[in-house]
Amino acid sequence: MNRLASRRFFRMALTSICGFILVSPVSRAQQASPASASTQTAASSAAQTPGTAAEAGKTYTFTLKSTDQWIDTKLDLHAAAQIEVTATGTLTYPATQKKPAQDFGPAGLARNWVDLIHQYPVPDAGHGELIARLGPADYAQPFAVGESFTYTAPVAGRLYLGINQGLNEASSATGSFTVKVSVKDAGLATASAAVSGGPADAPIAGVTNALLAKIPRRVSDQQGNPGDMVNVLLIGTQDQVVKTFAAGGWVQVDRSVSDTILTGLVDSLEKKDYLTMPMSTLYLFNRPQDYGFAHAEPVKVVMSRNHLRVWKSPYKINGVPVWCIAATHDIGFERDQRNNSVTHKIDPAIDGEREFVDNTLSVTGLVAQRDHVTPPDALTTAKTATGGEFHSDGRIVVLVLRDAAPSSPPASPTTTSAASN
Repeated sequence: MNRLASRRFFRMALTSICGFILVSPVSRAQQASPASASTQTAASSAAQTPGTAAEAGKTYTFTLKSTDQWIDTKLDLHAAAQIEVTATGTLTYPATQKKPAQDFGPAGLARNWVDLIHQYPVPDAGHGELIARLGPADYAQPFAVGESFTYTAPVAGRLYLGINQGLNEASSATGSFTVKVSVKDAGLATASAAVSGGPADAPIAGVTNALLAKIPRRVSDQQGNPGDMVNVLLIGTQDQVVKTFAAGGWVQVDRSVSDTILTGLVDSLEKKDYLTMPMSTLYLFNRPQDYGFAHAEPVKVVMSRNHLRVWKSPYKINGVPVWCIAATHDIGFERDQRNNSVTHKIDPAIDGEREFVDNTLSVTGLVAQRDHVTPPDALTTAKTATGGEFHSDGRIVVLVLRDAAPSSPPASPTTTSAASN
């Protein structure tokens, strides 16, 4: 991105931030995303409260009040469990000075222009629609349910039900939904199928110290200044990489400012949230990233988002490509120490982003194996190319990808070998 384009980009970013502040004068607590704030209690209690294993042929009934953001069903699904969710009932948003009272069912209200400045757990679903997620709020991807939905669990996890609304609506709405969850298939009966969140850590054949030593610990900017840490490795085909990120709620970012303007305009016209803001170009293996992915909250995308860059390495394991990832979490803005311009500030506790990538991908059911490995020359502290500091325990998470979520017991790991070792 040249200097003129950079100025235009940051001017647009600051305009977006100012617009958000002007149109949404709420407290810090109210600004918290429903998917990440009020669900924390539910997610924490799930770990402490024993659940009920979903049994085939049984139907479980839940009441979801209008004031609920999420409820913990305490229903634990095995991998490949199939459920049918049906819902009835009515919620009401009270009248305001600008609009009359609104009554709606589990399908929610049609999206409109105002929805573009709100943060809902499922950005493109109906306002007030019944939604669900499998697993903790920290990383599980919520999905739309509406009046009825058939769902197959990609991994084991706790089922949560929620309403696609913000904190303001939840505090003033009335009514309730009655939700029935019918278990059509209890899923796999293996011990591994009951492990929440994907496969347990285990050594991956072919991921050797010799291979890890060949992979640079850090990426660099165009001038060769060392920057972000390589903290994730994927073993899979190009198609598997793209599909796994998409399933985990990640979006491919725009490659240029012109793409940003076009995509943002189209998304706005379609009343969708814009989440694909481009990122700067960094280098590994003497070339720019092959992909950029982001996992962002609507409205906050300009200043805060989980994002990463992906490079296909020259190495393979058992003929399958090894992909290198540098993942960081933007948490605001700071001064770029190279040129005194404005740049994004990353969370210095960089291992949190590594685990976010690990968890969001593993819960898709598209991860066959995973492990945390420590390379021979582990990186524990450094600065980004822009001057921001970060620290790490030095480990890299390695994920072996599969084509589809398992509908039968996973095959035993095959012996593999690292190319060029």
